[in-house]
Amino acid sequence: MIVKSCIKGLFCRFVQTINCVRKNSTAKYCLELVRKHDFENYLCTLLLHKNIRRTGFAVRAFNIEIATLQDQISDMKIGEMRFKFWETSLVEIYKNKIPKHPVLIELFMAAKTHKLSLIYLKRLISSREKYMLNSSLKTIEDLETYAENSVSPVYYLFLEAMEIKDMTVDHTVSHLGKCQGIVNIIRGIPYNSKSGRISIPQEVLLKYKVSYENIIRNSSEQNVRDAIYELASRANSHLMKARKLEKEGNKRIKSICLPFVPLHLYLEKLRKADFNVFDKKLQERNNLLPMKLLCHKIVG
Repeated sequence: MIVKSCIKGLFCRFVQTINCVRKNSTAKYCLELVRKHDFENYLCTLLLHKNIRRTGFAVRAFNIEIATLQDQISDMKIGEMRFKFWETSLVEIYKNKIPKHPVLIELFMAAKTHKLSLIYLKRLISSREKYMLNSSLKTIEDLETYAENSVSPVYYLFLEAMEIKDMTVDHTVSHLGKCQGIVNIIRGIPYNSKSGRISIPQEVLLKYKVSYENIIRNSSEQNVRDAIYELASRANSHLMKARKLEKEGNKRIKSICLPFVPLHLYLEKLRKADFNVFDKKLQERNNLLPMKLLCHKIVG
């Protein structure tokens, strides 16, 4: 019965959202952008409360536009110019000037409707720009700071949209963002290694005597696994703290915290792969994720 209820519930949410965005090309653009580039968070965003779902897709689409800039350019100067475009456009939004870009149009409406803070949107830009200019992280603490600044603001904006002001909740989504940011780095290692980008903190590489060549060659040697284990352990620690705080805090944030599910599933899959981040099975999509997400929302 629970399975049938989950499938029916997600299907209804999908139909409601699709019917809504069909009427608006900019909303559809954001939804499709998230579906294409971030399928797990696409599913999570479908299950947000209907009053903030469209805003959720606008914020996530904006973050995708920023996050994918580095992969689209080879010249740092051009990259800086593109980041400047987004930063300038944000300022224009808050001066009530409607931009022509579909993501910015949706963001304009979201900011007006829910009084979203400019500082969080700017933080998403500045964190990515700094990472583009210098992707070498020295310590795990540097990685946590990057995760906090490049992911957590998304959740702070969701809280603003829901008009939730609570320190416990803030701490909850901060840990969620840190976990997701670290997992993003781990998941990106096979892809980034192809272009010679190594995102593992230098202190971890030195601790386990992992060379850049080990990563570029997609080595599954024990020292590489040990390095990945340390990163995964830190991500899991943040996930456990976030889950504990969620149970103690405002029950309204359950839908915002749905990324707990895919994060846990990935970390568990990585553990079963003995922390071989290059295992092809880690790149396979979990077809049961929609059901697991809805079950989690319904029964916790």
